[in-house]
Amino acid sequence: MPPPVKPTGDRAPVVIVDDVHVEYKVFATGKRPSAADRKSLKLRGRGKQMRTVHALKGVSFTAKQNDSIGIIGTNGSGKSTLMRAIAGLTPTSSGAIYSQSRPSLLGVGAALLKDLSGERNVILGGLAMGFTMEEIEERYDEVVSFAGIEKFIDLPMRAYSSGMTARLKFAIASMATHEILIVDEALAVGDRKFRQRSEARIRDIRDNAGTVFLVSHSMQSIKDTCSRVIWLDQGTLIMDGDPDEVIREYHKAQDK
Repeated sequence: MPPPVKPTGDRAPVVIVDDVHVEYKVFATGKRPSAADRKSLKLRGRGKQMRTVHALKGVSFTAKQNDSIGIIGTNGSGKSTLMRAIAGLTPTSSGAIYSQSRPSLLGVGAALLKDLSGERNVILGGLAMGFTMEEIEERYDEVVSFAGIEKFIDLPMRAYSSGMTARLKFAIASMATHEILIVDEALAVGDRKFRQRSEARIRDIRDNAGTVFLVSHSMQSIKDTCSRVIWLDQGTLIMDGDPDEVIREYHKAQDK
């Protein structure tokens, strides 16, 4: 495996990840009980053992201003754990993360209020990001059009498909120009036209002095959007560098 590529340049560091480890304590069931035992209430709580899952293992890198960094790896490689740690939602077990400003995490699990209409969620989302009502009104039509839900904007969110919900989440989050934006699989649920719009929006954020992290299994989205790629495997940083080079090595490893 080639050694990690260390990007160089005179742009200011925005996020520094310094030898970060993340460990989870989880219960695991030991010996599988028989059918008769499973019916017994006396079995409850027995057979469980505490296990440690080492989700990140000494990850280190520096993200600089205007970087758009793709994060790739198989399921369980630590991609989402790393993004949640950078966003401050998952504590590190050791090591440290420093950021110039608070990162904004956009994932398909981001919360919207299902009992409220799409319109009300756009307003509440804008207010949560610090916009005034006047500023929200100026951006409202663009957000709805970007999400492609003009015919459904007055319906409660519970009536939305998962794709419509994810498109609206991305549209609301991208109302603002984020200094540090983390997009975790949010592009995967949209159709081709929406992915193209989303990728263009990410490039706009990057070009306006923002730093973007994009977690995706779509190598084409990574290539089209990112200037740099980090490859994780079982919590370890395998490679960090040019998208074409890293993705090529990643595919070689998957083919073995």
